[in-house]
This record gives sequence, C-alpha cells and structure tokens, in this order.
Amino acid sequence: MSESVSFGYQEVSPEEKTERVGAVFSSVAKKYDIMNDAMSGGMHRLWKDRFVRRIKPQPGEAILDVAGGTGDIAFRMAERGADVTVSDINQDMLDVGIERAMERGLDGFVWSCQNAEELSFPSRTFDAYTIAFGIRNVTHREKALAEAYRVLKHGGRFFCLEFSTTEWPGFKEAYDVYSHKLVPQLGQAIAGDADSYRYLIESIRRFPTMPEFEAMIRDAGFVRTKVEPIMGGLVAIHSGWKI
Repeated sequence: MSESVSFGYQEVSPEEKTERVGAVFSSVAKKYDIMNDAMSGGMHRLWKDRFVRRIKPQPGEAILDVAGGTGDIAFRMAERGADVTVSDINQDMLDVGIERAMERGLDGFVWSCQNAEELSFPSRTFDAYTIAFGIRNVTHREKALAEAYRVLKHGGRFFCLEFSTTEWPGFKEAYDVYSHKLVPQLGQAIAGDADSYRYLIESIRRFPTMPEFEAMIRDAGFVRTKVEPIMGGLVAIHSGWKI
C-alpha cells in the first residue's frame, strides 16, 4: 500500500496533497486577509496579537516565521525589533506579503520560498520559530517539526498558532454548522472560491487534538511543551523549547 495523507476529508498521495494545497493558497492569496476578517469577525487579529505576546520577540533576535506569506505575524514581531525571515511554500502568498510590506514602508525582512519539511537554512540559526495557521496544511507534520528543531539554536523556542476543536458545550455545535455551511459561501462571495475554503475547514477537522499535537511536538525533541487554548480550544497556542 502506498502512503496516503488527508486533504480535507479525502485521502490522497503526499505529492497530490502538496500540489493541491499549493493551488488552494495560490487561489486565495489576494483575498486571504479579507477572508480572515470575514470568517472570524476580525478576531484573528486578537489571536495573532496574543500569539506574539507569548513569543516575546526581542530586539535583534533572529526569528523564522514559517507559512507566514502575507506577513501578519512577521510585521508584529518586527515592531518589537526582531529580525524576521518569512518563509512560505507558496510564492503567491509571499508576493502578497512583500506588497503589503512595501505599502507600509516596512523593510528589513528576508522573504524566502521554502518547504517547511525541507528548510534550506543552516542548523542552529534562529532564536525562535513561529508558524500560524500553517502546520495543518503541511503534508508531513513530523518532518516540519523536526526541521523546526534543527534550525533553532539551543535555548530556542517554538510557537505554533493553529485551529483546534473547541470544548465549549453548545458553541462547538454552532461553530460546526457555521464553518461547514457558511464559510464556503463566504469564500465564494468574497474570493470567488468556495472549494478552497471548504478544504480549509475540513483540514481543521482532520487536525490532531491539542494533546495529540503536543505529543508530536515533544516527539520532535522539544521540552517544556505547553498548550494554551483560546475560546475553549477553537484556537490554540502550542509552544516548546530546544534545550
């Protein structure tokens, strides 16, 4: 049996998943941030603010922001003086981030088209590794986590912001209806693409639970791992240290 991986609710080959995820993000790149506002009622901005507060970027620190194409996390960390390298497997997403940085008069970023599973950076390069709403789209998450561990300096920290499964009674059921029924309609109305947003919602449902993903982070070698649920686990901040 050849290996298969999940693409939403479908099982496909790893190569097909990588190709199809790339097509999804190429399709939604220019409307990605507008759709984030529409889908979350703007709350993604608060989640990202909280995420960066937990990272505590310091002036002069070298931070790698993976799957950070449009720059949302990178811009916040640069405001605190960090030297940020933004990597994304999708050049269309990076192009949006570069354009946004130019519009804001921001410079000093390194923009690099990279596969999270096979980073080209030398080992022990970065003080922190961040990835927000990207790890669930990686074909082999364990490879991405191993790469995160490799490129971090000793004493470096790993932070991941990702959707999970809310444990709030009542809210979970309401969110399931909203996400499966209304989000694809929003995607069609705003981005002209219902299918890509249907996949993005399905990918959340197929992502490991908070304890399962924390175990994956530990298996990659990280210690002092922690999970911080937001809205009962609708979103979670995962962290760990390379000691």
